Amino acid sequence: MSVNKEIKRITTHTIREMKTRGEKIAMLTGYDFSMARALDDAGIDIILVGDSAANVMAGYETTVPITLEEMMMHASSVVRAAKRALVLVDLPFGTYQGDSSDALKAAVRVMKETGAHGLKVEGGIEIQETVQRIVNAGIPVMGHLGLTPQSIYKFGTYTVRAKEEAEAEKLKSDAKLLEEAGCFSIVLEKIPAKLATEVTNNLAIPTIGIGAGAGCDGQVLVIHDMLGLNKGFKPKFLRQYLNLYEEIGGAVSRYIKDVKSSDFPNENEQY
Repeated sequence: MSVNKEIKRITTHTIREMKTRGEKIAMLTGYDFSMARALDDAGIDIILVGDSAANVMAGYETTVPITLEEMMMHASSVVRAAKRALVLVDLPFGTYQGDSSDALKAAVRVMKETGAHGLKVEGGIEIQETVQRIVNAGIPVMGHLGLTPQSIYKFGTYTVRAKEEAEAEKLKSDAKLLEEAGCFSIVLEKIPAKLATEVTNNLAIPTIGIGAGAGCDGQVLVIHDMLGLNKGFKPKFLRQYLNLYEEIGGAVSRYIKDVKSSDFPNENEQY
């Protein structure tokens, strides 16, 4: 069962309808035109221009260093490629954790200058006012709870979150607060599957899981991880669909061999 093929553009309304009728939502990250076009043509529901670009595109250790301008460059590229998928953009660290008016300015700038369809932010009650302000301006917002990578220096580890009762209760409370603040969906990252299912069942809005079990309304993975382009990164929650790192290495090795042996280009590959 999948979304009606006649739908010309997936919207936040489409996503909510998918939860209502029990259709799972497929989301992947994307950061550039060529990859986004492939994802869109394959039928992905949501492309997230994630701040994970800091890791997989720029080589930073965490998502913290990436700037608003860098995120907007990636977002603009993806928007130009996506004809059907809903395109969401992570607001990067430092653009929304403080003053809500500054957060709104950053949000409006992303929407106006990239053509994106919505934004994603990390956190619960701490950013409730900011979420409300952005939503009230007419901008769709996806929340993000559990392991929130922008707060990695506070956590000190990428381990599973909300295993203890106090943190689990706060997560459940934060999820309801985000829903009330106007979020159209919430990402649940690296939390116990039982908790994720409970949160999902208690919300009218869809949840998207990453390392949060099968009870969520949808799933998201980082495209580089799913395609096996991120060498050596194999957490428990990741299903790797290709080993693109080795595939690329093999292709490049063959190209080098053919160039060195004067086999490339041959007579049919020249003018």
